[in-house]
Amino acid sequence: MASTTSNQVRASHILIKHQGSRRKASWKDPEGRVITNTTRDSAVSQLKALREDIVSGKAKFEDLASRFSDCSSAKRGGDLGPFGRGQMQKPFEEATYALKVSELSDIVDTDSGVHIIMRTG
Repeated sequence: MASTTSNQVRASHILIKHQGSRRKASWKDPEGRVITNTTRDSAVSQLKALREDIVSGKAKFEDLASRFSDCSSAKRGGDLGPFGRGQMQKPFEEATYALKVSELSDIVDTDSGVHIIMRTG
């Protein structure tokens, strides 16, 4: 099988779901009670605070992802593994491909919620 790794990227992310998210449940909040009561602005504020802790060196991305991310990738420190074009939601894909390895994105909005993305490969 031919490998397409040269066309793939690898990233980790922290996802915070909110009222506007298409699926209002997560491994952290199976009933969706917290998500349903979280506004987009509140989710963005949480992410900005987490991002600041990462950038300032107060916390490691993986540690925050495993505690705060609404994505099941939290169990892997936010690691999504390698993926190619067309496998992720468009805004997520575009943001990831625009990052350099080890660079951290600003807030990225998708149908799933709001994310910060760290490109890892």
